[in-house]
Amino acid sequence: MSDLSLVLLGAGESSRFKLKTKKQWLRVENWPIWQFVAKRFENFYKFKKIVITASDYELKLMQNMAGFTFVKGGKTRQESLINALEHIDSDYVLVSDIARVCINKEFIEKITEYIGKADCIAPYINVSDTVVYKNETIDREEIKLIQTPQLSNTKILKEALSKNIIFTDESSAIKWYGGKVEYIEGDKTFKKLTYIEDLEDIKCLKPPAKDIFTGNGFDIHPFVKNKPLMLGGVEITKEYGFKGHSDGDVLIHSIIDALLGAAGYGDIGEFFPDNEEKYKNIDSKILLKEIVEIIEKTGFEIVNIDATIITQKPKISPFKNEIKNSLSKILNLDKSKINIKATTTEKMGFIGREEGTAVLSSANLKYFDWTSVLGGKK
Repeated sequence: MSDLSLVLLGAGESSRFKLKTKKQWLRVENWPIWQFVAKRFENFYKFKKIVITASDYELKLMQNMAGFTFVKGGKTRQESLINALEHIDSDYVLVSDIARVCINKEFIEKITEYIGKADCIAPYINVSDTVVYKNETIDREEIKLIQTPQLSNTKILKEALSKNIIFTDESSAIKWYGGKVEYIEGDKTFKKLTYIEDLEDIKCLKPPAKDIFTGNGFDIHPFVKNKPLMLGGVEITKEYGFKGHSDGDVLIHSIIDALLGAAGYGDIGEFFPDNEEKYKNIDSKILLKEIVEIIEKTGFEIVNIDATIITQKPKISPFKNEIKNSLSKILNLDKSKINIKATTTEKMGFIGREEGTAVLSSANLKYFDWTSVLGGKK
């Protein structure tokens, strides 16, 4: 087995990207960019281990999608790298940024030939324009723009990063530590995805697939006295409400499960356990807003919602419009794409005895089409 492992850094919030969807989760056909990049590296070289850093809420989502090692990132690139290196036991480690999407096989073959020849191998590109620093012209032949991936001696890199000094990359850390750094020619096509306009220049990206993903959700709650009854974020009556750890909004809970089902992200209990005190009596609109944010950040758009409220009481018809208005605001979805139906069980069973309410919901999602921000040019 190779004594080289790979670390892919992707825990940033992509704040400079200025889209609801994080750049790591833009789809290349059916793959989010983080998985697209990881699979490329995996096909190029037989790494001992592939470690990917991500923000806390993304870890479980990623674990459900791929078999790599996922590690919680830190507040900075360096903190994320330190966390990842705790899981690396190979002599050498290749470190790259997920945002540097189009690394090719030829370059991986080239850089891995340098294993053992220096403490760090760093690719660079030359500067073609005149360079001025503090109003003084600098010899551009002496300027190197450093890229990733960089190949490092794992032990030396760990020791260099343990000194509580901030470095911008692996080569600067190892050079400061006294290690030997060798620079090799990089490639201008290995452009890093930082801003929206960079999408036009990154040639290996393909538009997202046009698939539609369907999920369903079902929830049921009994009635309790002296608690407001909430449906879709709307108060229906004060005489009785739903028994539950939160406010018991059975419609919202059902919609959350439908959204999570369509995205393949599990169920509501995995995100909001009913034994955690912070969710006791919580407004379910807050929970739905959080799920919508996750759905949007990870590359999906909501197409439509359809829900059937199954109850003997109260009458739902007078509140349908208000419920749709409420859900429209939370879901960032046009009211015309939300359908609310109501039915009874003809006085049969638990619901027919007016002891509670059930809701069955369906949700459709599609991938966010990032080519739309380029005018469909890609």
